[in-house]
Amino acid sequence: MAALRRKFGEDYQVVNTNRATTFSAPVKKKRQRFVDKNGRCNVQHGNLGGETSRYLSDLFTTLVDLKWRWNMLIFLLTYTIAWLVMASMWWIIAYIRGDLNHGHDASYTPCVANVYNFPSAFLFFIETEATIGYGYRYITEKCPEGIILFLFQSLLGSIVDAFLIGCMFIKMSQPKKRAETLMFSQDAVISQRDGKLCLMFRVGNLRNSHMVSAQIRCKLIKSRQTPEGEFLPLDQCELDVGFGTGADQLFLVSPLTICHEINPKSPFFDLSQRSLMNEQFEIVVILEGIVETTGMTCQARTSYTEDEVLWGHRFLPVMSLEEGFFRVDYSQFHSTFEVPTPPYSVKEYEEKNSLPSPLSTPTLTDSHGARRDRVFSVGCINTSDERRGGTGGRLPSKLQRMSSSGKEDLQRKVLLLSSQHSEKACSTGDLPLKLQRLSSSQEPEAENRLQLKSLKVGFEPMTQSTGDLYQRSLMPTPTLAPAPVPMHSPLLSSRGRPEDNLPAKLRRMNADR
Repeated sequence: MAALRRKFGEDYQVVNTNRATTFSAPVKKKRQRFVDKNGRCNVQHGNLGGETSRYLSDLFTTLVDLKWRWNMLIFLLTYTIAWLVMASMWWIIAYIRGDLNHGHDASYTPCVANVYNFPSAFLFFIETEATIGYGYRYITEKCPEGIILFLFQSLLGSIVDAFLIGCMFIKMSQPKKRAETLMFSQDAVISQRDGKLCLMFRVGNLRNSHMVSAQIRCKLIKSRQTPEGEFLPLDQCELDVGFGTGADQLFLVSPLTICHEINPKSPFFDLSQRSLMNEQFEIVVILEGIVETTGMTCQARTSYTEDEVLWGHRFLPVMSLEEGFFRVDYSQFHSTFEVPTPPYSVKEYEEKNSLPSPLSTPTLTDSHGARRDRVFSVGCINTSDERRGGTGGRLPSKLQRMSSSGKEDLQRKVLLLSSQHSEKACSTGDLPLKLQRLSSSQEPEAENRLQLKSLKVGFEPMTQSTGDLYQRSLMPTPTLAPAPVPMHSPLLSSRGRPEDNLPAKLRRMNADR
């Protein structure tokens, strides 16, 4: 256990090491499976009516599909009846010719020598059919009907031998027993692999002989109802286990973990740990391949119900490196351990990631937490009007003239404000050289702070539409006056002339100049 934790980390904890302690979902009422764990399909055909004759048309396949007890019964009855019937025919020929009354007469030539009764006729048939030929009983040349019956017996015996012995040989060489040495894990698990949520199960081969061209397929058996209201019981849906990438072609020399990625194309796209408790489905796994020793195609099947799907588990490793070879420990083949796995579905995860984050679009705020308004230049107003495709061109001519006049008034206001600020910025040029040096020695940060504050006070947001410009044109033009500033505000000193903050002696010197 300590070695396993060192290998996988302290976050992983083994929760079971054998089948007795395997984690399972909450116990539900046992329901009928479509395919048993051993691969047998629980389907019976009834009320065939006149379709039963179709089985006789393919008698050989019917006999091969029968169980062994019925095959043995048919085998024994067929040979016993055939032997009795043919022995009876030889006895009838001897009885009709009167050979039974002259059995010990040396001067009489019978059809079959030394046939006196039914047991002797039966022994003659067995010796002829099995080609034993003891030489005591034989056909004479004065019995043409015996020669014809002998030919018929040879043909019929060959047909019966070929049919029954061939049927028994095919049944004995069927790869069904080979499928018993192909193992599937008792449970399937759902966990993350390569950052993706996957449904996984394990397959293994107990024999050293390989499965040539092994291929695996998965079917989801689940009842559903169509949008038109049609109910489809046991509807079959294909599960992708790597058909597009070739991962379904297996090199089955050691246990492999088959993975089905849960994505938007998967029927488990909206399956979560909570919804798994209420689902009813069955996953049928089909493994096909060619038996290396016989060249016959073998198919192994199993199934997993919703109770046998473990959320947040992973299979224990079974491969270990020994001196000169790899060792597979099949005692841990069915064991799983718990791993951290998100309890929500892939659909919920994608919807959560698709929502816009509030931190992704930050809002520009000033130092007091208020939202800043965008300030556009005069040229920006014209550009925005052009981008709107000439909205004013669709207005009446009177409204267009009013809108254009309002826009010109707005432009004049902006130019006037900018000119006032330029005058304030250049007012220090009227000071003496010594005062200019004192003014230029101020820190750049203070200048930037003064400029930003003046822009915020003097400029208005230029986000008006054509309708807003029209309303402003109808209103009386307000006189341009600086915004009232409290006496204790630091902006009071910054909005006046810089020489107003000088001492009285310097102000008198500036006035004399």
